[in-house]
Amino acid sequence: MATDIRLKEALPEVTEALVATYTECSRTSHLGHKPLPSREVIVGVLDDLMDILYPGYWRRQNLHIGNVEYHVGDVVDRLHDKLTTQVARALRHEAECGASDAVPAEFDAEALAQQKTVELLRSLPELRLLLEQDVQAAYEGDPAAKSYQEIIFCYPGLEAITVYRIAHQMLLLGVPLIPRMMTEHAHSKTGIDIHPGARIGTGFFIDHGTGVVIGETCDIGRNVKLYQGVTLGALSFPRDAAGNIIRGMKRHPTLEDDVVVYANATILGGDTVIGHHAVVGSSVWLTHSVGPYTVVSLEKPSLRIKGPGTTDLVPWNYQI
Repeated sequence: MATDIRLKEALPEVTEALVATYTECSRTSHLGHKPLPSREVIVGVLDDLMDILYPGYWRRQNLHIGNVEYHVGDVVDRLHDKLTTQVARALRHEAECGASDAVPAEFDAEALAQQKTVELLRSLPELRLLLEQDVQAAYEGDPAAKSYQEIIFCYPGLEAITVYRIAHQMLLLGVPLIPRMMTEHAHSKTGIDIHPGARIGTGFFIDHGTGVVIGETCDIGRNVKLYQGVTLGALSFPRDAAGNIIRGMKRHPTLEDDVVVYANATILGGDTVIGHHAVVGSSVWLTHSVGPYTVVSLEKPSLRIKGPGTTDLVPWNYQI
């Protein structure tokens, strides 16, 4: 530890200069306001939800039909209390900022938060039915999968999809801020970025997953399969006469049922529709619609192999 007291005497000056920026840079300060939702608590909420959506897989082991109801009841009760508090914080913040007309300036935050929390908890049985189909799609879509247990334990794609489905349901219930906190936590863990506003059908499978990006206004049908590095993004950001981004428009593509998109493909634009049963090959850049049963691929490239005494072009056997 440094012992030069003269250097330490400069710390009050550093503190004063830093605090001065809290007024000047007010957008990056949250002072004098009601508390925001807690990142740590929201992560704990996700762990609790995973524990009851996949009983016996996540945290609590040794569950059986004789004790599972007691365990789930205990977790559900805990979720009710934690979520009510965190949702109330998010609702108060939204009302204070005037960010949404859906949240009135004067309201009972706890009562509204409890209502939304109970609605979310009521939706969990249906959510499990959706996730069952996602697990089945992963097993059928990946020959490397040895069992359903392996998929639930090990596949980051399933974890990202599960968190997305929870967050999407919360968004539909009108809960602000928390859905994005949830999906960004999953993003940081899995490398898969799914906006909670995207609409994704049943039987969704992301293979490998790292680098996948799914934008807010994406529409994805049933039994769609994506590989790593796929981007479903916006082609451009429309602006008003003052140059401000126009929000609330469809900016991201639509993938119909049974579409497969291979690694590192990029599909952009709100008017772009990929027809059902279409296949989009690796590294394709696509900004316009294609019809059903279409196969989109790059022309076969060549490899240039240089070695002692040779410079050869070797055709690459490119396959979908």
